[in-house]
Amino acid sequence: MHPRAVIDKMKIVKNIEELRHELALVKNKGLTVGLVPTMGALHEGHLSLVAASAAQSDYTVVSIFLNPLQFGENEDLDTYPRRLETDAELCAQHGAQLIFAPEASTMYHPEHATFVHNSELEEKYCGKYRPGHFRGVLTVVAKLFLAVEPSKAFFGKKDYQQAALIKNMVRDLNWNIVIELLETSREDSGLARSSRNEYMSAEQRNDAAAIYRGLEAAQKQYENGEREVSTLLELVQKSIKKSSGKLQYLHLVDAQTLLPLKNKVEKPAVILVAAFYGETRLIDNLELGV
Repeated sequence: MHPRAVIDKMKIVKNIEELRHELALVKNKGLTVGLVPTMGALHEGHLSLVAASAAQSDYTVVSIFLNPLQFGENEDLDTYPRRLETDAELCAQHGAQLIFAPEASTMYHPEHATFVHNSELEEKYCGKYRPGHFRGVLTVVAKLFLAVEPSKAFFGKKDYQQAALIKNMVRDLNWNIVIELLETSREDSGLARSSRNEYMSAEQRNDAAAIYRGLEAAQKQYENGEREVSTLLELVQKSIKKSSGKLQYLHLVDAQTLLPLKNKVEKPAVILVAAFYGETRLIDNLELGV
């Protein structure tokens, strides 16, 4: 890998033509490009992805785009935190060189009618409760991949279903892009970091750590030899029930296919969970035997 590209200051680009121009200058020097797709309101989890890209790539692009296609009716598109200048400064501090921050009109033609979807997985788990969400995710990630053409793209494991769908898309469409998945970044309590955590009160945020306590309890029992799906899931459910959380879904699935396991865990698996604390919807997961 070449020495990391050095710039005088962070570039913020808002249209695809300028993005491609900047990246052509980089690629013509033989430098590799890493991409970190985000919706902004960056936290330490996002910044660990930026740092990983900076360590593994010569030039790092962070996209900051609040994608309307992945927000459903009555979701938080209008209230989602927006702080581009602060996010850009944080990205620069962690090794990024360029921010791609388009408007929705740049990403989607007024007559946009082409979408990417996965009919097998997109309507399960999160997709069951957020119709059209993953179609929006895959469509925008595909558009970012086409605009940036990175060597590597970096995502966190917290959005496990999303990560699986993106990996499958890259495989199925024969993209020459390596998908790097980083472990879930957590607060001291174990709560998975999320931009939506700031919607919660301090009390709710503390209470929501019950999700990870339940996952840890299941992992400990698994490591002690427990393989019954119902027993492992019951540990997570009990932990959330002891808190103020309202469980939306809880599944133990095959880590590769994401299909539900019915009776026993006989291969690498992952527990997927979503719960509400107040009005805030949280997701988390934990791998078993991976």
